[in-house]
Amino acid sequence: MAAPKAPLLGGKAAKEVSLEASIFSAEIKPHLVHEVVRAEMNDRRQGTRAAKSRGLVSGGRSKPWRQKGTGRARAGTIRAAQFTGGGVVFPPSPRDFSVKVNKKAARAALRAALSDHVQAGSFGLLSTAAFEAPSTKAALELLTKWGGETPTVVVVNDDEITLAKSFRNLHRVIVTVPSELEVAEVVWARSLLVSESALDALQRRAS
Repeated sequence: MAAPKAPLLGGKAAKEVSLEASIFSAEIKPHLVHEVVRAEMNDRRQGTRAAKSRGLVSGGRSKPWRQKGTGRARAGTIRAAQFTGGGVVFPPSPRDFSVKVNKKAARAALRAALSDHVQAGSFGLLSTAAFEAPSTKAALELLTKWGGETPTVVVVNDDEITLAKSFRNLHRVIVTVPSELEVAEVVWARSLLVSESALDALQRRAS
C-alpha cells in the first residue's frame, strides 16, 4: 500500500508530505469511533442535576391535621409531593456519566478519524514557517486557497503561539494541541490542519 500524503500549506512551493500509513491509513470502524465520541461527550457532562425528595425537605414533622373527622384526605406530612413546597417523587440526583473506554480502543478510534480525513482530502499540514507574525487575514487566505470547509480544527504545539493567534479568531475554527485533541473534535471538523512540528506528537498519541 502506498503511503498516504497530505498537502503542505504555507510553504514557498506546493508540496505533498508522506504520512505514516499505520496511523493515517488505518481501518475505519464506525462503531468504535461512536463509542469513544460518546465517552468524550459524557465526560463533559457535570451530572449535578438534582432535586429534593420528601426526606430532604425541611419541616412537616407532625400531621397537618388529625386523621379523622375533618372531611379531608388523611395526610401524614406536608413534605409529601402533593403539597406546595413538598418533595419530588423519584427526584434526579447527582450522578457520574463517565463511560470507561480502553486506551487501545481510544487510540484506534483516533487513527480511524484521522484516516477518514486523509481519505476525504480534508487533511492538511501547516508549514512551521508559514507565519512570521500573527495574521488572521493571512490564515483566512490560506484556508480559502486550500479550499478546506469549516468547521476546521487546527492542531499546533504549545510553543507555536504565532500560528495559534493567526487562526484562533476565525469563525468556526478551533485551535488545540495534540495532547488535548479529542476524537469528537476530529469527527466534528470538516477539515483538519496539523502543523509540521505537532505531527510527531499527534502520531505518538495515536500509535
